[in-house]
Amino acid sequence: MITNTRKGFASDNNSGVHPLVFKAMEAANQGHVVGYGNDPYTQKAISVFKEKFGENTAVFFVFNGTGANVLSLSTVTQSFHSIICAETAHIQEDECGAPEKFTGCKLLPIEPVNGKITPELIRPHLKGFDFEHHSQPKVISISQVTEMGTIYQPDEIKALAELAHKNNMFLHMDGARISNAAVALDMDFREFTVDCGVDILSFGGTKNGMMLGEAVLFFNPELTGMTKYIRKQSMQLYSKMRFVGAQFLAYFENDLWKETANHSNKMAKLLEQKISEVPEIKITQPVNANGIFAIVPKKIIEPLQKKFFFYVWDDIKSEVRWMTSFDTTEEEITEFVELIKELIKTELPFHCSNKEEKPDALRKVPLSLTSK
Repeated sequence: MITNTRKGFASDNNSGVHPLVFKAMEAANQGHVVGYGNDPYTQKAISVFKEKFGENTAVFFVFNGTGANVLSLSTVTQSFHSIICAETAHIQEDECGAPEKFTGCKLLPIEPVNGKITPELIRPHLKGFDFEHHSQPKVISISQVTEMGTIYQPDEIKALAELAHKNNMFLHMDGARISNAAVALDMDFREFTVDCGVDILSFGGTKNGMMLGEAVLFFNPELTGMTKYIRKQSMQLYSKMRFVGAQFLAYFENDLWKETANHSNKMAKLLEQKISEVPEIKITQPVNANGIFAIVPKKIIEPLQKKFFFYVWDDIKSEVRWMTSFDTTEEEITEFVELIKELIKTELPFHCSNKEEKPDALRKVPLSLTSK
């Protein structure tokens, strides 16, 4: 018998499915409907997306986030094009080269600032237009929320869109955690996507309570003449699509997406607050959504992972990533932080935060030596 494993802070992918989403899938599991999206659940879900993003929005459902990004980029590029993104972008780091394989395009990764790229960072790469020896820049791709847990403000997105459009390029947004961004910005989805000039959006829900399925949204339907064929050829056309449509209907009903994202964001802020009381740990990025990046004493990482699993982000710097989810509880965060404090006491006995508790001999040792 398989038993549920202990919850941790490794990824919001590790959480289960929200009960209301599961219930919606069960309700959709009645009788026969036409496959491949020609069913009432899928069609109604498409209409909801149009209500939220605009009537001209073209909607294509796919299996997962990588599929969403590949379909987005494949639709608007040819193999001689290039795609500009952050070095930390999911399409660069975590999709096993799928965007490059399926588009044939060259990725041009840029070192970001707090996970974000800016027009100033991008402009040096806008070269070689109409020169046949260079790949032709065609897409700027950003993540919202970024892979470093930070969020693009609307003005930043507008500036990127203006730069892209000025150079006959497109702006793509990887919205795997777009609901967390919307809650943090206190905005409707449209306000920081369509209204800011985003051309294509990968809209994710699996990190926020859904089981599977993402949506690719094109805000100019004239771009999508070949999209349905690309989706089929890239193995992203789901025959029983009603189960994706049913999930999105539950996700949007009564703003469930907002409730779940708001909770995971709040849990991250609570974790940030409690961790800030531990001087041996340094938070390295602004906590804008549901991710925390921190430098942690290397010696406590392994024993800490045994109780609450998480990933090491940068082994050299001893930087870790902690993600909260829609089902993270305050009690789990309290227990996690208390365990950190206990491990610091037992594994790092000379790293006491209270100077009065340190032996006299240790106080006389230069700080540069004690920190090694």
